[in-house]
Amino acid sequence: MARHFLMLHVTVKDGERALLTRNGRLERVLEPGRHRLFDPRSELAAEMFQVVRSEFPAERYAVIHAARPDLAADLFEVVETKANEIAIVSLDGRPMQVMTPWQVRVYWKVATSVDAERIDVTSEPRVSAHHLAMTDRTRLVIVTEAVVENHEAGLLYVEGRLVERLAPGRHAFWNVGRKIEVKRLDLRPQAVEITAQEMLTKDRIALRVTLTAFRRIVDPERVVSAVPDVDAWLYRLVQFAIREAVAGRTLDEVLSAKAALDAELRDYVRARIADSGVEVTELGVKDVILPGEIRELVNKVVEAERVAKANLIRRQEETAATRSLLNTAKLMEENPLLLRLKELESLERLVEKVGRIDLHAGDGQGFDALLNKLVRLKPAEAT
Repeated sequence: MARHFLMLHVTVKDGERALLTRNGRLERVLEPGRHRLFDPRSELAAEMFQVVRSEFPAERYAVIHAARPDLAADLFEVVETKANEIAIVSLDGRPMQVMTPWQVRVYWKVATSVDAERIDVTSEPRVSAHHLAMTDRTRLVIVTEAVVENHEAGLLYVEGRLVERLAPGRHAFWNVGRKIEVKRLDLRPQAVEITAQEMLTKDRIALRVTLTAFRRIVDPERVVSAVPDVDAWLYRLVQFAIREAVAGRTLDEVLSAKAALDAELRDYVRARIADSGVEVTELGVKDVILPGEIRELVNKVVEAERVAKANLIRRQEETAATRSLLNTAKLMEENPLLLRLKELESLERLVEKVGRIDLHAGDGQGFDALLNKLVRLKPAEAT
């Protein structure tokens, strides 16, 4: 825009429009091209606007609409939302903006096709897949979106009230005019480690016990209404159970009756969580930690028991061996032929260890006498 003598020169490019005003009042709209306007008193002014996919100030539109409603209808498209209404504005077929309730936006329509899709969120609280694809979810704050996995349960809350349980998949809701929250609960078994805590047994011996519990959620709706934090609640409950169980047992009973202790703990916990929607599948003692001096005494007792058991086994073996020798001696005494065979067996073992043996039967004695007199286990009988 330039002034030359009594003329105002205005050049409007493609994709632009100029609002020509005289003394601040709108006269007309200048189309693309070069305009030479007679303005001897410098009363004219031209204001340039981009009109391709562009928005016009709503306040200026209100002024133009009041003064020139016909001109406003030719140039602009007005999108206005009411209470509980969402509008998705598309420019030339491309979704560009999402309008919340009680908003007014004005767009140039001389070079752009403007379409607005209105959604009543009171009758359609869910965001359809079509509308979800049209919105920019990274910056949109009027949509609550959640993905429920196959191993999860999704609970939909509207204004703090449980409405329904969501199936696995992607879910989106308009949160305009209300608070929407989706709670996801993992239905898979979870391990809860109960760390070591010091306690006294019935015989006043201090020890520490660590436990492991496996729990899973079987009724999500009941869990969220009964238990604020499942793991913390179960942790405290098991702590009370193990303290009560250990306090009523001696150290020997705790160490020797682990299976009975685990069964008692499971019964105690299951009886108290029966109506909570949580199931404890396994619960047991993982470690029993004794003080240093008590551990040394227990080790000595265990070592003494093992030594005594080894000595008992050794004595039993010696008794069995002696009994076997006695039975063999009785058999040999009652059966001379068996004794003779035993003598020959001893001779055979002896010969295996000697390189050379010279045998002399004596004068006038033959080989028969040699075999008879070689080994005698008892003296010859007197004639």
